[in-house]
Amino acid sequence: MTSERIVSFLPSATEVLYQLGAGDLLVGVTHECKFPEAAKRKPRVINPSFNPAKMNSKEIDDKIAELMQYGRDIYVINDKILKEAKPDLIVAQGVCEVCSPFTKEIKKAISILDYEPDILILDTHDLDDILISIMNVAERVGRIKEGRKLIDSLQNRIDSIRMRPKENKPKVLCVEWIDPPFIAGHWVPQMIEMAGGINGLGSSRKPSYRIDINEIIKFDPDKIILMPCGFDIDRTLIEFEQVKTSNEWKSLLSDQNIEIFAVDAGQYFSKPSPRIVTGLEILAKIIHQDKFMDQLVPKDSFIKIQ
Repeated sequence: MTSERIVSFLPSATEVLYQLGAGDLLVGVTHECKFPEAAKRKPRVINPSFNPAKMNSKEIDDKIAELMQYGRDIYVINDKILKEAKPDLIVAQGVCEVCSPFTKEIKKAISILDYEPDILILDTHDLDDILISIMNVAERVGRIKEGRKLIDSLQNRIDSIRMRPKENKPKVLCVEWIDPPFIAGHWVPQMIEMAGGINGLGSSRKPSYRIDINEIIKFDPDKIILMPCGFDIDRTLIEFEQVKTSNEWKSLLSDQNIEIFAVDAGQYFSKPSPRIVTGLEILAKIIHQDKFMDQLVPKDSFIKIQ
C-alpha cells in the first residue's frame, strides 16, 4: 500500500522520504524538520509549546519536567494546517516523548481530523533498527528499490568503520545533556563500540539517563564527547562554558589527560536518520584519530575543546 499525502511527526522520517525521492509526498512536517533545505518550506503542522532557543539546558530540562508533571503539552498541533494537509499517512516515533511528537500527539491529530489516517510508527533503538525503519518507509511509499540502494550504501559505510582493526581502545563517554548531565543511550553506545571505543556508561537500546558527575569521575574516561540532544556545536560550547566552572565539572576537568570534544548533535547524533552513519564516522575519527585520518567527515562537524 502506497501513500500520496504524508505528514511527518519525525524529522528522521522526513530525511528518509527525501532520500528516497518521495519528498514531494510530504504535506506537513514539524518545526524540527530542517533537512534537507526543502523540508523547511513544507507546512509546519507541529511546534513546541515553549521556545527552547531562548533557554539554557537547565531551563529546558526544568520546563519539560514541569510540563510532564502536570500532563501539559510539549508539542502543539496546528489544527488548521493539519486539516488542510488531509494526510492519508502520519509517520511518527515510539522512542522518546521529549524528542519528537509521541502517542499523545497522534491521538490528538486523529481527533482533529474527521477520519483516521494510516499511522506508521518507527521504533528505532540502534543502527539495525534505523536501517529497518528506512525499509519500512520505503515499502509504504512504493520506493523499495531506492530503499534497498540507500540501505546497502549505509551498511557498507558502517562495515567500513566496524571492520577496521583497532587496538588500545579508549574509554569514551558521550554526554547527551549538559545541565543536568545525561549519558547518551539508544544507538550511541553501539556507535562507540563500532568506532573502537569502550562504552562503560550508558546501555545500547536503552534510553539516556541522568548521571552524577562523581560517577563519571569514577569511570575515568579518556575521551568525553558532548552531544546535547538537538544542539549544534556553537550552542554546545555556550552551554559548556556555563557549567565548566562549577565544582563538579572542575573536579572532572582537573584531569588534563581527558580529551573533550563537541559534535554537531542536531545533525549527526540526535535523530535516527541516515545521517547517523555520518555520526559513526565522526566518532571513529575522534576515537581513533590515527586509524581514521583518511576518513572524510563534514567540515565543522566536531571540535576539540581540551
